[in-house]
Amino acid sequence: MEFDAVMLLPRRAACIAKGFWHDRTINDGLAACVEKFPDKIALTAVKTESDEITRFTYRELATMADRIAIGLSRLGVSRNDVVACQLPNWWQFTLTYLACSRIGAVMNPLMPIFREHELSLMLKHGEAKVLITPKLFRSFNYEEMAMALQPTLPALQHIVIVGGSNGNSFEALLSGHAWEEEPDTEEILSRHRPGPDDITQLLYTSGTTGEPKGVMHSANTTISNIIPYAERMHMGATDVILAASPMAHQTGFLYGMMMPIMLQASAVLQDVWNPKTAVQLINEHGITFTMASTPFLTDLAKAVTESGSSVTTLRIFLCAGTPIPGPLVEQARQAMDAHIVAAWGMTENGAVTLTRLDDDERSFTSDGCPLPGAEVKVVDDDGVTLPPDVPGKLLVRACSNFGGYLKRPHLNTTDADGWFDTGDLARLDAAGYIRITGRSKDVIIRGGENIPVAEIETMLYRHPAIAMVAIVAYPDDRLGERACAIVTTKPGQSVDLPSVVGFLKAQKITLQYIPERLIALDAMPMTPSGKIQKFKLRQMLRDDTI
Repeated sequence: MEFDAVMLLPRRAACIAKGFWHDRTINDGLAACVEKFPDKIALTAVKTESDEITRFTYRELATMADRIAIGLSRLGVSRNDVVACQLPNWWQFTLTYLACSRIGAVMNPLMPIFREHELSLMLKHGEAKVLITPKLFRSFNYEEMAMALQPTLPALQHIVIVGGSNGNSFEALLSGHAWEEEPDTEEILSRHRPGPDDITQLLYTSGTTGEPKGVMHSANTTISNIIPYAERMHMGATDVILAASPMAHQTGFLYGMMMPIMLQASAVLQDVWNPKTAVQLINEHGITFTMASTPFLTDLAKAVTESGSSVTTLRIFLCAGTPIPGPLVEQARQAMDAHIVAAWGMTENGAVTLTRLDDDERSFTSDGCPLPGAEVKVVDDDGVTLPPDVPGKLLVRACSNFGGYLKRPHLNTTDADGWFDTGDLARLDAAGYIRITGRSKDVIIRGGENIPVAEIETMLYRHPAIAMVAIVAYPDDRLGERACAIVTTKPGQSVDLPSVVGFLKAQKITLQYIPERLIALDAMPMTPSGKIQKFKLRQMLRDDTI
């Protein structure tokens, strides 16, 4: 497939001249690790359901990456072919990315929570040639789902099953045979070695257009974000990074999977979040850094406090997704004696703003200030820059900005000067720190996971009893937000939450997208032009008047 990453070339010269783009790929990073630390433990993967632990040194990591790359090429995968990967934080995820990078294939990470509805859209739009998925994970049969979808996806030629047993297993097709020892290995691995501006990642993000958008990133855009991020956190080769945030999210992908390699550091993968397990891993492996959404921080601080354990090696917990409540920062500091760093970013940019290690107080009053290579500004509806502390639309211009949305350049929302409309509302203080105040786009963020509101509303309009529907957020102490469906019903009809849940489950959508509250009104608050006034519904929820 040809990737229409139209936003890369126009800014290449400037990004190179300013030193923001390094013209390096993950292959260069891994080669440096092998040269300097061949026998260092690079990756420790913990498989919770079986208590299986798998370790790779950097030398072993490079060898296995070559092996899987050859295996993929034997399946017909080549330059710019998409390899979709719906895996938890297992070693096969990391190695699949490294293997794709060997042969110029593009990795498409897919969250394990996705079900038939979302997968069908993403796999079809991205023209995935291979899908790698578990046989079973958390009691769900992924192999069965994938096999049922394949006939509807003409580009999908192969399904590879981790834990499979019918000749389609990951081991049989990719990792179990010493492909790297075959005579054509060198030619295959050098034939389509990607350059730093080739697309290396296709990651879907929930938007307001009714369908997910495919975000395209190159090595230059991702690594230009990782390097200043690590520098601000004073991180290096001696760090041990806990990747408990899903690597199918940009947070886990960039900072749990790629960053350890670029730093020549070590990574520990946790596939199922359990705060007690996290405490154990931190102490067993000397973990110094982790990053995740606010619920992870809440859980970890509570686990440390309740167990009486200490996590003395943990130096930094970087928290993003939703603003961190001040009391939680204080609790976490007292429990863990670690820096609590607030951050803001997007799939399209990676982390854009971070607080610094020496300004802990800013962690609960702001979402940080821009990294080198990134700029932010707050404007009004006419694009006029607003004075400090006045809320408005948040725009970003960054070296890590994505290459564009696959097959949808009209949605790129980047102007001629390179400013990207984030869809978030924020205020910017005189010191350059931002605070997210809301969203201009209609998205709910539940525990760091974006809920595609427009898509779920469209589905509910097909419910036989519903006349009008609006899905809005309501606050939640742990997850930040949850979704509430507010409806009016057709004459003589009634509806309840179990009915709505059952209806949406029948559509095979991600369970986390289903509203957790339902309120039926006699009439919706409307504008004179007939639009539902969601801001009034949100206020009514906050005031508990509905």
